[in-house]
Amino acid sequence: MSGGDIAGLIAAAVFAVLVGFIAVPLLKLGRVLDSTRDAIKEASDGITPILEETATTIQETNKQLARVDTITRNVADVTGNVSALVALFAATVGGPLIKLAGFSAAVRAALRVPGTSRRSRREAD
Repeated sequence: MSGGDIAGLIAAAVFAVLVGFIAVPLLKLGRVLDSTRDAIKEASDGITPILEETATTIQETNKQLARVDTITRNVADVTGNVSALVALFAATVGGPLIKLAGFSAAVRAALRVPGTSRRSRREAD
């Protein structure tokens, strides 16, 4: 064996040790990547049912909102009808009641004895 052969063997041994030192972190990195892949798979498996439940909840919410919209429309119709009924009642009954109240006030004023007040009439009785 010559000196060059020995130097080649030493260089090969150093290279083998260097490869060994580099292989350990690469193996650990491979395990971390495997764990990350498994975690992502579990998360996606867990998210799928949540997304399905969310879609169902949104569909049910839309149905309820449609019902609320119908109820709101009906309440608006009823409010309009009540408003029209009140206006009709006021026009039909309100005018004659005002006239009756004015007439009764005029009758009371006409029946009141001039020169006497209510207090003096009560004292006379």
